[in-house]
Amino acid sequence: MAITYQTEGIKMPDIKKRETTEWIKAVAATYEKRIGEIAYIFCSDEKILEVNRQYLQHDYYTDIITFDYCEGNRLSGDLFISLETVKTNSEQFNTPYEEELHRTIIHGILHLCGINDKGPGEREIMEAAENKALAMRKQ
Repeated sequence: MAITYQTEGIKMPDIKKRETTEWIKAVAATYEKRIGEIAYIFCSDEKILEVNRQYLQHDYYTDIITFDYCEGNRLSGDLFISLETVKTNSEQFNTPYEEELHRTIIHGILHLCGINDKGPGEREIMEAAENKALAMRKQ
């Protein structure tokens, strides 16, 4: 079982893959989940818009799209991340780019763990889970 990092039409972000993988596994473990096959696909705004339109019938840009292939407590999925939107978000929220990128990376994992962010009060729950996960990364 593995976590892979790929790009589509853009340069690979400057992340420490081994450390990031261990962090993701540690976060998943706090939800009693194990890592199956996780693929991160870092891409452009145009690519994520294309994926959003094609698979979700949404006509807008977003920072991450998570395709959930989980089975039981094993997390598997394809996670498309637009680095352009991550950069825009980091500027908008006045957050360092690296932190925003890792927040987005873990956001998809938290979705796979069953945390939602669309319903009433769910965004706050997701944000708290993201903050807890980011704190684990800094230890």
